[in-house]
Amino acid sequence: MPSVSLNGESIRKRQQEEVIESRQFLTFLVGSESFAMPIASIREIIKFGGLTEVPLMPDFLRGVINLRGSVVPVIDLSVRFGRAPTVETKRTCIIIMELIQEEQLLLLGVMVDAVSAVLSIGVDHIEPRPSFGAGIRADFIEGMINVNERFVVVLDVQRVLSVDELASLLGMSAEDALGGVPVLSAQAEKE
Repeated sequence: MPSVSLNGESIRKRQQEEVIESRQFLTFLVGSESFAMPIASIREIIKFGGLTEVPLMPDFLRGVINLRGSVVPVIDLSVRFGRAPTVETKRTCIIIMELIQEEQLLLLGVMVDAVSAVLSIGVDHIEPRPSFGAGIRADFIEGMINVNERFVVVLDVQRVLSVDELASLLGMSAEDALGGVPVLSAQAEKE
């Protein structure tokens, strides 16, 4: 058996292990606190340029934006955490998330005060979530990372942006609430 293929396989396995051992996070501010979320579900970040308010919606749903012809609901993350609404400034951003719910691709905007950086963090540097003292619901927290001697809360995107929970708060089905697009047609659109 040729040793080259074994060596190549060994190198590939090592590279895969290295990739698996670190994760990338986007850090951002909500109020004066730093949070992070994995970049895997983030499609893009846009500057806040206003939105259209929708009457009779819960406070956390700030409105909708037109993203290249698609209507995208925007959630105010501060209100979702039970805090005061975000005050728009020059640094206010909307993080466009791609969520998959029952084979539907859903776009959802998340309004934050500012975006900070993208960080690569070794999985062994992600601390378990605290049971108290984070200022938000414990189930919203995936873990904690240490950035420049300060802990940053890593959000559990599936919990914070749970389409089922948001839809139940809106009194709609998940598809109706967020206007899902079948995953296959969304992938074809990208190509």
